[in-house]
Amino acid sequence: MTRSENHESATTRRAVLRTAAGLSAVPLLAGTTAAAAPGEDEILRQMADAFGRQLRSPIMRTPAEQGLDYEDVTFQAIDGVPIEGWFIPARGSDRLIIANHPMGFNRSGLPGHLEPWRSIWSSSGNDFEVDLVPDYKILHDAGYHVLAYDLRNSGLSGAANGGIASSGIFESRDVLGSLRYARERRDTKGMRIGLFSRCLGCSSTFHAMSRDPRAFEGVRCLVGPQPVTMEVIMARRLVMAGVPADRIDELERLVVLRTGIPFAARQPREWAKGVRVPTFLYQVHDDTLTEPSDVQAMFDNIPVADKRLQWVRGTNRRFDGYLEFQRRPQPMLEWFASHMD
Repeated sequence: MTRSENHESATTRRAVLRTAAGLSAVPLLAGTTAAAAPGEDEILRQMADAFGRQLRSPIMRTPAEQGLDYEDVTFQAIDGVPIEGWFIPARGSDRLIIANHPMGFNRSGLPGHLEPWRSIWSSSGNDFEVDLVPDYKILHDAGYHVLAYDLRNSGLSGAANGGIASSGIFESRDVLGSLRYARERRDTKGMRIGLFSRCLGCSSTFHAMSRDPRAFEGVRCLVGPQPVTMEVIMARRLVMAGVPADRIDELERLVVLRTGIPFAARQPREWAKGVRVPTFLYQVHDDTLTEPSDVQAMFDNIPVADKRLQWVRGTNRRFDGYLEFQRRPQPMLEWFASHMD
C-alpha cells in the first residue's frame, strides 16, 4: 500500500468510526495520527462509547425563516423529562401533525455541512445540511397545525437516562408525552392528530404503540420516514471500518456495558407488530447505512391492511430520504389528507 493509499484508508476509517451510525462524534485519541488509525479493539470501544453519550446538534433554523408564526413550547415526557418544541398554528384548522426527528438531529434538522457533523457523516456521503423547517411550511400551507419537538438528549430538550442512546426505548416516552400535551393544550384538544415520525422518531413511535396502544386511540395515521434497526446499521459500520462482521457480538457486549441495553432489545421490527394506525413508510432503497430488508421487515410486521411502503430511488445517501418530503411531498400529503379530512 502506498503512503497516499495508507493515508486515505486511515482517514476513511476514522471518519467511519466517528460516524458510529450517526449517534455521536467520537474524537481521536490523543496522539492518533492520520498514519495510525485505531485498531479493531479501539474502533469497537469508541463505537460503543458513542452509545453512552450522544452529541447534540444545535438548533440552526426557526420557522420564522419560512415566514411562519410560531410559539416556543415545553412539555413533559411521561417520565417527567422536559421536552422543548415549536407550535406552528394554522388558522381555522382542526388538524394537527406532531413531528419528531432522526437520530443525531433535532426539530430543525442537522448542520451536516459544518464540523464536527461534516466529518461524522462524510464517509457515507451525507455531509450536507438537512433543514427540516421547510417540512413544517408545507404542512402548514396544507392546513395543518404543527407541533415539532426535540427528543430527549437532543436539541434543547432535557438530558435523561445518563445521555445514552436507547434506539427508541426511552425516547418512546417523549412520543407519549407529545400526545398527552396535544390533548391537554387548550387550543389543540379535540383536534384530529397525525404523526410525522422520522427515523429514530419512528422507531420510538413503534415502541410507544407497543407499550401503550390506548394512547394512540383516535390518532388518524402515521407517516414514518426511514425507521432503522440499530444492529443493522452497526453491522454496516463494522464492515466499512474494516472490522470483521463477526465481531458484532463483541460490540454488543461493549454497548451493554455502557447502556445496559443489548441490540436484541432494540428491535423496531418487533415493535412494528404493535402498530394499529394507517402507516406510510418510506426509505432510500440503496442507503449505504442500512439494508432494504430492514424497513421491509418492519412494514411486513405492521398488522394493519391500510399501509404503504415507498422506496426513494436514484441515491444512496440517507439524508436524501429526510429531504424527500420537501422535494416530492404529494404522496405524503395525500396520505395525511385521506386519513385526516
